[in-house]
Order: sequence, then C-alpha cells, then structure tokens
Amino acid sequence: MSLVAHPCYIVSMEITVKIPDEIAARAKARGLRVEAYIEEILAQQVGAQLSGARRPQTPAEIRAWLDSLAQFSEKIPPLPETISREWIYQEHN
Repeated sequence: MSLVAHPCYIVSMEITVKIPDEIAARAKARGLRVEAYIEEILAQQVGAQLSGARRPQTPAEIRAWLDSLAQFSEKIPPLPETISREWIYQEHN
C-alpha cells in the first residue's frame, strides 16, 4: 500500500510531552535519543496496524463488544416521533 501526500493535506505538528523516566531509561539503554526511541515505537505501532497484524475477532468477541456498547442503552430516553428545533434545544432554555 502506498500513500500519496496531497499538498492540501500535509500537516506539521509539534507535540511536547513529559517523558517518564522509564522511557528515557529504555532509550538510553538502546543508545538512542528519546525522540528517536519514541519515533521507533510509533512506527512499529503504525506498521502493525497497517499490515493488518490484528487477528480477526471471533463472533463471541464481537458480541461482547456490542453488548458493552449497549450496556446502558436502557437509560437513553426514546426519541420523539417528530424531532423539532424546540426538542433539540430543550436543555438550553
């Protein structure tokens, strides 16, 4: 799979994070700068996701996930038959 960057979609981002001592120690043990170590970890994660390394879920796992999504659905109030502007903004009055 190849990705083509379109000039309209190129985004540059700088993120500042506090690095836990454990991560810094791992980077040092590998002889890497923390930034290089983090880039390596992220590249591995993205590569695993793009390669489809995740195994397909079983029907039981899918059912458990769906059940977890619906866990509190009985607490969701039913929608009215007609959705009006007043109904949408009723909490804002």
